[in-house]
Amino acid sequence: MKMIKGLLVASLLALPAAGALANQGVTDTEILLGEVEPLTGPPSLLGVAHNLGARLAIAEANANGGVGGRQIRLIAEDDGYVTSRTIQAVRKLIHQDRVFALTSLSGSGQALAAMPVVAQAGIPAMVPIGPLPALYEPPQDNIFVVGQSYTEGMRQLALYLARTYPDRRWGVVLQDDDYGRSLAEGIAQARAEAKIDLVFQTTYARGQRDFASEMLGVKDNNVEVLIAGGIISENIAMVKEAERLDISPVMATFWPGRVPEVLKAIGPASDGMYSVDYVAPINSEAGEAFLNLARQYLTAEEVARVNRYTMTGYASTATLIAAMRSCTGTLTWACTIAALQNNPPMETGVMAPITFGEGGRFSNSPVRIMRADFESLSYELVGD
Repeated sequence: MKMIKGLLVASLLALPAAGALANQGVTDTEILLGEVEPLTGPPSLLGVAHNLGARLAIAEANANGGVGGRQIRLIAEDDGYVTSRTIQAVRKLIHQDRVFALTSLSGSGQALAAMPVVAQAGIPAMVPIGPLPALYEPPQDNIFVVGQSYTEGMRQLALYLARTYPDRRWGVVLQDDDYGRSLAEGIAQARAEAKIDLVFQTTYARGQRDFASEMLGVKDNNVEVLIAGGIISENIAMVKEAERLDISPVMATFWPGRVPEVLKAIGPASDGMYSVDYVAPINSEAGEAFLNLARQYLTAEEVARVNRYTMTGYASTATLIAAMRSCTGTLTWACTIAALQNNPPMETGVMAPITFGEGGRFSNSPVRIMRADFESLSYELVGD
């Protein structure tokens, strides 16, 4: 343990001071950005979609003159959703590729692990994939988190369900990690505000595939409203097992799995599932406008892979680019960070205007409740 701590301290001391890096990644003709996300394996469903969003924002900006005449170029690193690879990739982007800013630090757990490296370097960094409170409380000067916390999102979803389905028996199945604990806190807050009869609650290990035991508990306890707190494959497995047991509680999932592929994999049983999000559903006026924009800059194959993470990646990267444009005459880290904090709210069309405010490093974006429509493989807004 002492050896590990010693190596960590040594590696941090070996990093260049932030002032020595503040103008890196900028030439007379180009600005270099970098990002880390899972581009392979099952989590690539979100990583590839985010990358498409970042690329879309960059292509749009480049078509409109770039930043002060400089074209923007993006280097994307695949971490496979493995934390050690995230840290390696972040170090590579900062110290080897010498990018000017980061557009993603991968998922929530990966971003938390990489945060000390990013904070030490001082590089502007956007976090649009996993907005955990630990990433912005206390705020780090150079790290900007876009979205809403899992806790507040779940609180809003649970309160809506409590109003819509009063006096029902509830069940909750959550992942045994920071993500699941954040959802549990949101449910606990909702229970303090509304009448929720929680008769069954359990956790499962990340990566679990068999949910026979959990769904049997749902059946035995006559659960009428079920919070399926998985991500992607776990929610699919839960619904499939519920079908096998011939039970059909009102079901709600969370935004990490609010993608067409999940609805397709579940089948007709996905129709009517509730969710919550801070970006617009694809099957909406804002979603269609976004798809039209995507069709201008992405291939047909890429447009087919667009989902909510494309929207968050686009919105976050467009916000970063707007801040950089505010600093065209003196494009430095300090100016970009100040612009992210002080610029007017950024309109992106896919979510509420993004703003951080004095000392703020979290956009605190409002959420909306949605309901799945299997026929269109999308969601429809049903309430606030």
